[in-house]
Amino acid sequence: MTVVTRLTVSILACLGIFQGAEYMLCGGFGMTGGAWSQVGYSAITLLPPLGLHLAQAIAGKKANLITYAAYGSAALFVSYFAFMTGAISGHTCYANYAVFDTHQGLIPSALYGAYYYGWLFAGVWACVRFSSTVKEANIKRALLALAVGYSAFIVPTTVINLIDPTTIAGIPSIMCGFAVLLAFVLIGKVAPESILLKTTKQPFRLRFPF
Repeated sequence: MTVVTRLTVSILACLGIFQGAEYMLCGGFGMTGGAWSQVGYSAITLLPPLGLHLAQAIAGKKANLITYAAYGSAALFVSYFAFMTGAISGHTCYANYAVFDTHQGLIPSALYGAYYYGWLFAGVWACVRFSSTVKEANIKRALLALAVGYSAFIVPTTVINLIDPTTIAGIPSIMCGFAVLLAFVLIGKVAPESILLKTTKQPFRLRFPF
């Protein structure tokens, strides 16, 4: 397990937790829909800093102050969604999608949007920038694939919201659907290109107990 593998697994785990939380929004396992919405929002809040950190790890860069700032801001929002009463309201489960409402909370939804888009774009920019400097072809491909994966995750959602602003209420479900593309890119391209399996061949030796 390297930093790259741990971060990749963490991103996939967050995506899976959000998918599960949305499925359970009608209630289940002794938790209300409100509790599941808090779990789901907390999970997807971690995606932008994890993506930025993964880009740095793939490029062989160490975490820096920008990385810590991303995680710090994520921790503030996770704490807010997880523990603040009324942070998420209006959770409704429909046949095909779920709705969360954060407009009535103490923190304006615009501030959360600035956090989310800001760190997502920072991660994509880091991927493109690092890909232009690395020499290894497989690392370059992994970084560009990660940029495509995060773009496929957020750009279609943004386009849909711009075309029909009423879809903003269902943005978690819409984003959740496109997030599957990010999972496919991580498993099918980013991980195979960036994680090199090293095998050590030892010569065969007979071992005796004396």
